[in-house]
Amino acid sequence: MHLYPMKFSPIPKETIWGGNKLKTILSKDFPSNKKIGESWEISGVKNDISIVSNGHLKGESLNNLILNLGPRLLGEKVYQNFGQEFPLLIKFIDANDALSIQVHPDDTLAKKRHNSLGKTEMWYILDAEEDASLIVGFNQKVDQKLYQQKLKEGNLEEILNSEKVENGSCYFIPAGRVHAIGKGILLAEIQQTSDITYRMYDWNRVDKLGQSRELHTDLALDAIDYTHENQYATEYTSDINEPTNLATSNYFTTNRLIFDKEIKRDYTHLNSFVIYICLEGEFDIFYNDERTQVTKGESILIPSELKDLDLIPKAKADCLEVYI
Repeated sequence: MHLYPMKFSPIPKETIWGGNKLKTILSKDFPSNKKIGESWEISGVKNDISIVSNGHLKGESLNNLILNLGPRLLGEKVYQNFGQEFPLLIKFIDANDALSIQVHPDDTLAKKRHNSLGKTEMWYILDAEEDASLIVGFNQKVDQKLYQQKLKEGNLEEILNSEKVENGSCYFIPAGRVHAIGKGILLAEIQQTSDITYRMYDWNRVDKLGQSRELHTDLALDAIDYTHENQYATEYTSDINEPTNLATSNYFTTNRLIFDKEIKRDYTHLNSFVIYICLEGEFDIFYNDERTQVTKGESILIPSELKDLDLIPKAKADCLEVYI
C-alpha cells in the first residue's frame, strides 16, 4: 500500500473556558455558538481516535493504520516501544478564560494508578492577547508542607510562577510541573498520549448547571515536582530556512521551521514518524513525485517510510516539526 502525508479530521472539545479562536484564527469548522477549548489534531486516545481526511485512506482510523501498517507508519523503534498505541497527542488550545491549576503524573505514577502513560508536554504560543499570562512551576523554594498550607488558606497563587507571554513563547512542561494556561492565549500543545489531569484549583467557578468541577488535590500531592527553577520559558533564536530546536526529550523532539524558499528534509537518520503543525502561511510537501498542501492551522502526519521531502512555501511558512 502506497503511503503519503496524512491529514485528520479535527476533534473539537467543548470546555467551560473555551472560545472561538480555533474557528476565527485557525479556520476550524467548529460551531460558533459553542465554547470550543481544544482541537485534537492527531489523537490515539481511547474514544477519541483520529480519522484520516485526505487521500485514498480517507475514513481510516489511526488505530487501524497502526494495526495494518505498524513500523511503516510509526518507525520500527517507535513501534517496538509503543506497539498499537500512538505515542503523541497533538492539540490546539483556545483559553478564552483561565484553565485550572493542574499537574500531570509521570510514567511511574500513571502506570501504578491508571495503567497509563504519564503526561509530559510542551506549549507553543500562537496568539496572546495584551498582558496574557500563564502559570508554570513555583516562584520560590517549596515543599509539600508549604504547598498544603497555601492550598488550605486559598493562597496557592502566592507560591506559583506567573509569566507574561507573547506570540512565539515556548514552554516545556515535564510531568510533575504545576501549570495553568491563562486567559487570552491560543497555543499548540504536543504531549504524551495521556488524558490524566489532576486539578488542584479551579478559581471557584461553576458550570451552567451551577456545578463545580472535580478537584484531585489528594492525588496531586505525590505527583507534584516541588523543584524551583530559575528559568521556565524556552529561550531560542529562530534561524530562517534552518530548523531551530525547541524541545528534546525522551518523549518527543520539536523544532521550529521558518522558511521562505524550498528546504529539504532528510529523515533517513530517524526511526520515527514526523508531524508538521502549520502555524502561519502555507507550503507544499513534495515526496515521490507527489505533492500535498498544508495551510495554517493544519497538522499532518508523515509516515516513517517517507524519508526525503521537499518543503516549498507560498511566500513564507512557519511550522513545528515533531518526531520521537
